[in-house]
Amino acid sequence: MTRREQQVMDLIRRNPLISQKEIAEELGISRSAVAGHVMGLVAKGFLKGRAYVINEEPFVAVVGGANIDISAASTSELTIRDSNPGSINVSFGGVARNIAENLARLGNNCSLIAAVGNDQYGDILLRQSEDAGIDMQHVLRLDAAPTATYVSVLDPSGDVFVAVNDMAIVEHIKPELLYKRENMLREAQAIIVDTNLEPESLLYIAGTCDDQPLFVDTVSVAKAPRILACLDRVHTLKATRLEAGALRGVATPDNKGLPEIAAWLHEQGVARIFITLGKDGVFYSQDGEQGIETTMIPDQGVVNASGAGDAFLAGVVHAWVNDWSHQKTIRFGVSAACVALSHEATINPAMSANLVNKIYKGNYG
Repeated sequence: MTRREQQVMDLIRRNPLISQKEIAEELGISRSAVAGHVMGLVAKGFLKGRAYVINEEPFVAVVGGANIDISAASTSELTIRDSNPGSINVSFGGVARNIAENLARLGNNCSLIAAVGNDQYGDILLRQSEDAGIDMQHVLRLDAAPTATYVSVLDPSGDVFVAVNDMAIVEHIKPELLYKRENMLREAQAIIVDTNLEPESLLYIAGTCDDQPLFVDTVSVAKAPRILACLDRVHTLKATRLEAGALRGVATPDNKGLPEIAAWLHEQGVARIFITLGKDGVFYSQDGEQGIETTMIPDQGVVNASGAGDAFLAGVVHAWVNDWSHQKTIRFGVSAACVALSHEATINPAMSANLVNKIYKGNYG
């Protein structure tokens, strides 16, 4: 679906009785152009005939950060306060956007609510995300702020050594913006948020969209506590060990302390918990069942670990959409993370349900 076709669809969703003349006036295009877009939507199966009967398909809504990812990988041990030889890769990311792209590449319909600058990076990010299969019609374009940027430095093992992000533009995703997109959120099968969002925006989503399961990625130690007021509405929480510790008020938790943290999170209302442990695997807790699933390392070794968590959560949501068991869910998520680990970009362009299932079957039978 093109961006213009998405605009036409949005108007039809709001008013199924709208005329082509009214659509033309709203979009500032000719009536004949509208007719062409309608014919295209019918041909693609989004509309059923000229009566504007929308062929609704289930989708997942994702809300949060969308940004440029710049990753620098050192070819030898990092020397602090000095120039290090290596390679630099520029791609498109943001936790929410990354999860959305992974979901789309796994074959799911997903719509993203994010904010990008009215700049060159914003143009490219929108185009690339649409090409990847994400519905970007609900993304906010801003003149007042640049497109967000995330810069990471990787050690020789491919893991993140340090990172800096400029995500100030996400502050513009306020409750009043979300209110205008409330119908879309309520129609979603599930909602995924990242804690780049401000606490009031997280509260709005948690309080308004109470019929959909809420999946949360806690993003960073600094931003994880933003979800504390909403824990009673969280269905699935994905955090790193340090982020989980930040929620509980434990500075440096070890693996032995994870069951206590999980118990506390369950007491707050979280139904399902995944705590990623890097090379140690993933700690999980649900319905009294706890354990650690081992990390799956690609045959060629870890190339870039910065996108593994996003791929893992996308795999978990994909499993939920397909109503899979808890065991299959975590193993599919680990398999999706393995795909991400094997590529230099944050999102592996080869990500697909077929590839993840191949890795899954090769390791779990």
